[in-house]
Amino acid sequence: MSSIDTALRDLADEFELLGDWEERYRYVIELGRELAPLSEAERSEANKVRGCASQVWLVTEPGPDGTVRFRGDSDAHIVRGLIAILLRLFSGRPAAEILAFDTKGAFEQLGLTGALSSQRSNGLASMVARIRRDAELAAA
Repeated sequence: MSSIDTALRDLADEFELLGDWEERYRYVIELGRELAPLSEAERSEANKVRGCASQVWLVTEPGPDGTVRFRGDSDAHIVRGLIAILLRLFSGRPAAEILAFDTKGAFEQLGLTGALSSQRSNGLASMVARIRRDAELAAA
């Protein structure tokens, strides 16, 4: 089992403790509140994630050991929470592990696939595409 699988299982267990999606939305927003904010310099065009309705920035920091660290921020509370979920899954993981992970299946397991609007789902897909692209660059 990969470290991402372990993080996913932990998130799924946390979500399971919550009742309905209203409670889960509140929890996702709370996860976003725990994110460290990015500096103004990091909120640059180069770090902006395209394809999101909200403003989203993702900072990628490849490590010398083949891991990739991510930090992110958004101007929307729920999106900050989605970023927090992505960071729990992917930040600090080996690039190869990130690229091998079934993100779509993970979102289905968490119940995000049916709970998000199509606009939020598209934004989430754009964030994942950016993470995968940066992991590919780090692995090259």
